[in-house]
Amino acid sequence: MTQNSQSTDPTRLSAAGQAKALADGDVTSEQLTRAHLDRIGAVDGDLNAFLHVSEDEALSTARDVDQRRAAGEQLHALAGVPIAVKDVVVTKGMPTTAGSKILEGWVPPYDATLVEKLRAARLPILGKTNMDEFAMGSSTENSAFGPTRNPWDRDRIPGGSGGGSAAAVGAYEAPLAIGTDTGGSIRQPASVTGTVGVKPTYGSVSRYGLIAMASSLDQAGPCTRTVEDSALLHELIAGHDARDSTSLPEHVPGFAEAARRQDVKGLRVGVIEQLEGEGFAPEVRARFEESLAQLESAGAEIVRVSCPNFEYALGAYYLIMPSEASSNLAKFDGMRYGMRVVPEDHPTAESVMKASRGAGFGDEVKRRILLGTYALSAGYYDAYYGSAQKVRTLVQRDFSAAFEKVDVLASPTAPTVAFRLGEKTDDPLAMYMNDIATIPANLAGVPGLSLPSGLAEDGLPAGIQFLAPARADERLYRAGGALEALLEDSWGGPLLDRAPALAGEVK
Repeated sequence: MTQNSQSTDPTRLSAAGQAKALADGDVTSEQLTRAHLDRIGAVDGDLNAFLHVSEDEALSTARDVDQRRAAGEQLHALAGVPIAVKDVVVTKGMPTTAGSKILEGWVPPYDATLVEKLRAARLPILGKTNMDEFAMGSSTENSAFGPTRNPWDRDRIPGGSGGGSAAAVGAYEAPLAIGTDTGGSIRQPASVTGTVGVKPTYGSVSRYGLIAMASSLDQAGPCTRTVEDSALLHELIAGHDARDSTSLPEHVPGFAEAARRQDVKGLRVGVIEQLEGEGFAPEVRARFEESLAQLESAGAEIVRVSCPNFEYALGAYYLIMPSEASSNLAKFDGMRYGMRVVPEDHPTAESVMKASRGAGFGDEVKRRILLGTYALSAGYYDAYYGSAQKVRTLVQRDFSAAFEKVDVLASPTAPTVAFRLGEKTDDPLAMYMNDIATIPANLAGVPGLSLPSGLAEDGLPAGIQFLAPARADERLYRAGGALEALLEDSWGGPLLDRAPALAGEVK
């Protein structure tokens, strides 16, 4: 299940399938890593999913894994399975740009906590994936290094801000990837690329070493092709970190076991009335209703619930997020590290900062800094930022009330399928609407999972989203794993097997 059993290409296996092939001796990590590097070399010129490919380091890690396995050493279950990392996560000895010219060429002197965990488990890191600059966007068109393209249709966006990670996984360039989700930037790209994306409970995966956009909203998580693969990666990167003041102390439960359970009998699934009507494409809604019918046929109870304050979530988010971003991005001033532009005539600290930030930041970043600075300014704080925080509390209360009635909540992940490159670049408000279904989870800190719900308009994938109470991430994997099995049984295999073209390959 969840992998192409007819293919002899190891890159077409799920991450769990690749891990089994390694354990069984059917392939070495070096061979597996080389196959993914070759795949990147063959297709990424069209996709632009990677900003940096770390061939030497990845192969070195793979050879080390092979030697340790041959010597009989006990290894992590995912040891030797390659992974890609979103370029907002700092990596020692590897460029980290956050998709911005202002950090072009910067090589961090330390690893993020989650990267430390990847290295300790000996997953070969293939490289860093493209993204909207400082994670600001819903299409990966705001990258200073050019847009990423959707592997289903190279004229369309792969979602954002983590479109590079989603496209890399969807195009079989990597079986696993790390993304970050501030308002939907893991889940929305998963929806439009036919992959799986998970935003963990806020604080359950360390944010130490993530280049911050909005500190109270940012959360790293898995990008994969199957629910089980997300569960395995989630288990690896989660856990308490003393270096992150928001890190939760709880033990990480068995997510993979929940994903494999494939039983939803008695599970109460709440359908959010505010996230299924106006603004959602008819075919996206149709695939969503079909998914609910599959769950109901398997014994789940479908319950309609109302979350009335969700209609204000988008507006609250676009006050809170830019406010925090304007503060977090103040450090990029051309004085300490990153791009420095020195004016010719009598440069001062102020003129250097102004010139460096003007040249180093893109339009969307400047737009959000201006919005955030205005919202935090004297005389406007209470009217804008303060009011937005009150709405945030109301959204949290809506979640609390809903979870008294149901075990998980469900909605379409995104209102439409992938739109065409350039279609919304001149209309920021239309772009912001792509996150209407995903933003509430970030405001409340609850976990969310997106998986494919089927094909909609123009044969492009749509997604369904599950949300669970904070610290109850295992419920996502129970619901997601069961629905994935039901849908793939009805489709005759994974949705990606039905893609008419992947990075130029016409099937």
